[in-house]
Amino acid sequence: MAEILLDSPDNVTLVGGSFAARRQLRRALALAPTLVAADGGIAHALACGHRPVAVIGDMDSLPSDETWRKSDIRVYRLGEQDTTDFEKCLYSIRAPLILGCGFLGGRVDHALASLSALLRYADRPVILLGEQDLTFHWRAELALELAAGTPVSFFPLRRVTGTGSQGLAWTLAGLTLEPGGRVGTSNAATGGTVRAAFDGPGVLATLPLAALEQAAAALSTPAR
Repeated sequence: MAEILLDSPDNVTLVGGSFAARRQLRRALALAPTLVAADGGIAHALACGHRPVAVIGDMDSLPSDETWRKSDIRVYRLGEQDTTDFEKCLYSIRAPLILGCGFLGGRVDHALASLSALLRYADRPVILLGEQDLTFHWRAELALELAAGTPVSFFPLRRVTGTGSQGLAWTLAGLTLEPGGRVGTSNAATGGTVRAAFDGPGVLATLPLAALEQAAAALSTPAR
């Protein structure tokens, strides 16, 4: 079992090596004040004027981790190469909620790996922030309070069938979603509580960045 290196009672903002906008990071830190960098993400954090409490990764993007050790930033070098730096952070951090900035921009393969990790570590409450929207692995018991007309998309990472939904313009009940087949993009909230259930895990939900507070509140609620 992987060791928990950072056990935080507060929500954690995790910054990655892809570009993270200053306003995006600032908004995440308002909800998740403990800042951690994934390897080279430390450069983005410092450039935005924020100092992480720790940096986690294989450190292939840092020429010398001694610089950070001397500055009292905790450095956790994990040399295994079976996972990405994002995954290393996910299995090393325990927190009520993790908000990830700098994982969806830049290289497409890196972004896809980050999205895949949301399913692999589905037990972790994680939201990834993009420049315009956010995404997270959907849990069956989630309930979000969204204004009417809010875009809500569901994208399957594996074949699933909807068993019910509430508060959406188009029902998901009875719909089979799968990569390369039907996907549930461009749905919309009708106003009030949004719920969706599938016959198994494997669905990512995407909302506008404006709905970050609602998504954070829902994901922070412990799974039943």
